[in-house]
Amino acid sequence: MAVKARVFISFDVDHDKGAKEMLAGQAKLEDSPFDFKDASVKEPLSGDWKDKVKRRMSNIDVVIVLCGENTHTASGVSAEVKIAIETETPYFLLRAYADKTCTKPTAAQSEDKMYNWTWDNIKILINGGR
Repeated sequence: MAVKARVFISFDVDHDKGAKEMLAGQAKLEDSPFDFKDASVKEPLSGDWKDKVKRRMSNIDVVIVLCGENTHTASGVSAEVKIAIETETPYFLLRAYADKTCTKPTAAQSEDKMYNWTWDNIKILINGGR
């Protein structure tokens, strides 16, 4: 059995929790290229919360940034993208909804492309095809 990539899912807690749950559910599929352990913050982190997120990200292979309609206003998502950039952790932007206008987090780099959420795309993106 191939080793599955460990992913951290960054998402707008206030608006895209359902999409995150769907993506986490896909990790359970037999042919899934990734493993997901929920590192989401259930309650607001106090104090050095960015350090806590860095520690949570330290044991993952890639960050999937779920982009919804309000991602551009989600400061936590932007902070997580900044942490991924600082720690040189690979990440990619995934359109959470096919029927809505999805936005990038403000910390995303201008060259960051937003990919459509298809099972084939996820497999390619997890394996570095971006």
